[in-house]
Amino acid sequence: MKKIAIAAGALLATTAVYAIAQETPAPSREGGYGLGREALPEEIAAWDIDIRPDGQGLPVGSGDVWTGEELYVIHCSACHGDFGEAVGRWPVLSGGFGTLDGEDPVKTVGSYWPYLSTVWDYVHRAMPYGSAQSLSDNDVYAITAYLLYLNNVVDDDFELSNENFAEVELPNEGSFFMDNRDTVEIPEFSEEPCMTDCAETIEITMRAAVLDVTPETAEDDTVEEAAVTEEAAPEAPAGPDPELVAAGETVFRACAACHEIGEGARNRVGPQLNGIYGNDVAAVEGFRYSPALREAGESGMVWDDGSLAAYLADPRGFIRGNRMAFQGLRSDEDIAAVIAYMQSAGAE
Repeated sequence: MKKIAIAAGALLATTAVYAIAQETPAPSREGGYGLGREALPEEIAAWDIDIRPDGQGLPVGSGDVWTGEELYVIHCSACHGDFGEAVGRWPVLSGGFGTLDGEDPVKTVGSYWPYLSTVWDYVHRAMPYGSAQSLSDNDVYAITAYLLYLNNVVDDDFELSNENFAEVELPNEGSFFMDNRDTVEIPEFSEEPCMTDCAETIEITMRAAVLDVTPETAEDDTVEEAAVTEEAAPEAPAGPDPELVAAGETVFRACAACHEIGEGARNRVGPQLNGIYGNDVAAVEGFRYSPALREAGESGMVWDDGSLAAYLADPRGFIRGNRMAFQGLRSDEDIAAVIAYMQSAGAE
């Protein structure tokens, strides 16, 4: 009887609420249903967090490169690597310079993104993964400053703030433009498909393992290690041939985004390479190596013709777990040329 009484009371209460609602309905709106209310200013402000390319919407704040590095290691490096090179399938954030016109472009903050506001807005809005919008405004400024440093846009003493934000231009900004075409759809999308003059044979030009889009297995590791062992490492000439050195200087441009060599070379995203040939692995002073490279050096590995050739061909495969973002050189000639250039330009 008690349960029935409670149920009856709940029904009466619901009926009373419905009657009150009928007597005082929500104000009707044109084209609406008379539901809801106007959002409060503070509610709008909580959602209105977008940042525009000219800096409009930025909060007051600042952050420097070294503070950004500490925060980045804590909040970002697990997915994006210590130097923006990425871990696993997470996005690469640094490097990729000069790759946009190639077959395998690397689209990073420094090589592709047009506006710094996109970087700040995304970090602020969506990062860290699983804990979005937990960073303070100053934290976001600092992490953004560190990303600029990783991409060689600013020096290590740089401090980013709402006051100098609009002065920073990303390298690829000039390559973006407004699409003012009357018709933007590619004609082939709406035309009848071509069913004539088809190719008689199909040639495989790239494999998923080379593109690094296939998850690795223990069997893959065994095969790759065997391939490194079986392949004959190209040997650099005892005395670097001038023509080979010149060719190596050209190929080295793919490395220059992260490494410096020659007079005045200094550590940047990667270590400076002066005197590296013939020296122990992970021996450059002042550079923070990955644990994998430190272990290789401690085991007695030396950068000679064989180890350099294997590493330049497949950095991640030759020394597992290192943070080298570069995929490797594909030609034995290019590898030999780079080794010759390193011997010549990096001699101490």
